[in-house]
Amino acid sequence: MKSVRIGAGLGFYGDNWEPVAASIERGGVQFIASDHLAELTLAILQKDRQRDPALGYARDVVPMLLKLWPLMRERGVRFVCNAGGLNPRGAAQAVLAAFKAKGWQAKVAVVTGDDVLPQLQKADTGFDHLFTQASVAGVRERLVFANAYLGARPIVQALDAGADIVITGRVADAALFLGPLVHSLGWKLGGATDEQDLNRLAQGLTVGHLLECSGQGSGGNFGSQGAWQAIPDLAHIGYPIAEVHEDGTAFITKAPGTGGRVNFDTVRQQLLYEVHNPHAYFSPDVVLDMGGIQLLDEGDDRVRLTGARGTVPTDTLKVVAGFRDGYKAEVTWGFSWPDAWDKAQAAQATIRTLLTDKRIPHDELYVEYPGLNSAHGALAPMPKADALNQSNEIWTRLVLRTQDKAAADGFGRLFPWIGLSGPAYTCGFTGLHNTSELLGIWPTLIPRAGVEQGVGMELLS
Repeated sequence: MKSVRIGAGLGFYGDNWEPVAASIERGGVQFIASDHLAELTLAILQKDRQRDPALGYARDVVPMLLKLWPLMRERGVRFVCNAGGLNPRGAAQAVLAAFKAKGWQAKVAVVTGDDVLPQLQKADTGFDHLFTQASVAGVRERLVFANAYLGARPIVQALDAGADIVITGRVADAALFLGPLVHSLGWKLGGATDEQDLNRLAQGLTVGHLLECSGQGSGGNFGSQGAWQAIPDLAHIGYPIAEVHEDGTAFITKAPGTGGRVNFDTVRQQLLYEVHNPHAYFSPDVVLDMGGIQLLDEGDDRVRLTGARGTVPTDTLKVVAGFRDGYKAEVTWGFSWPDAWDKAQAAQATIRTLLTDKRIPHDELYVEYPGLNSAHGALAPMPKADALNQSNEIWTRLVLRTQDKAAADGFGRLFPWIGLSGPAYTCGFTGLHNTSELLGIWPTLIPRAGVEQGVGMELLS
């Protein structure tokens, strides 16, 4: 039976690509699919684009491919990524320029059409916030990007056209993996209604979901109490690899001689990661029902995956949009024993008083205590004040959110005098001058037909 092996690339912008090299050299893969866009990455790329219109893509794609291309070329491995971000053509041109400087040639395909900002800016109705149902009218004038999550179809087209490297903008994470599977195994994608076809797509979507987070699918970030310590050699972790057969049966593994662990527990943890409803995991290509999935641990870092079921996708696509949402400034400083907690409370009260006295406009003053509640917020059980006062140190982080840039710029000036005239502190201040523009995220839905007619694929070389 025909099969293909596909390896995980990055799980986010800035991730480590050394394990990808191990998958290419020792993992027998034909494809690498690399996910550079976490949910908020487009906001980071928008700030890059504001500074330089030629940017807006994940810049790590260039050094990554300079490292990997010689290994890929030698073995015939092809590469799919969404590093194009807000500027996929710019990313492709940067890669080709870097290759030209090395005397290398490659066929690079660019997928475009995910940019739907004009549609959100022009529409009188629709595009309500996916969770609050608020009208987009409240942010329309402040929108700076809006991108639909495309499916696997243009990736398949690019691979069918012979692309060595495919660079997309915003696509559904798992579509990066589903595209090479459809291309290699001859699965039906567009218009699939037959149960067998949909279940194969569902298996492919599950594979993509298991591989899209790089090392998290092979024992990294493993959270099982008392068991995570047994994950070996995370310093040399191997990213997960899927061996997928024509009937959809898949095996999750990793390159031999690498660290990490692929077993029933590490795979099932990743399976449920970022899943709201396991019986209806929506994607542009198929709706996945995980209820029948079976994971069989075969040992030696190999887990068999079967049983995913699929149904026809919806007539809408998810959109992530970003809008200007004011500014923030933050300051952190620490207080030591004795009475560390009471000192922190007194200093915080002083800052609130100054904000009021000086009539500094702000929407919120957010306060947290690193080491106490910054990870879990209100869910973190807080010790009594008497116990906290016996702590060696209490760190306090204050974040001012405001629509007024001058207010954010001036926030740090409220603090230095406290060094000699406030509660006794230790270790100094950090972040006195660090105003940042805030971008709010607007999730919504858009009719599929109005987006897909504008999706394009261009082959460069």
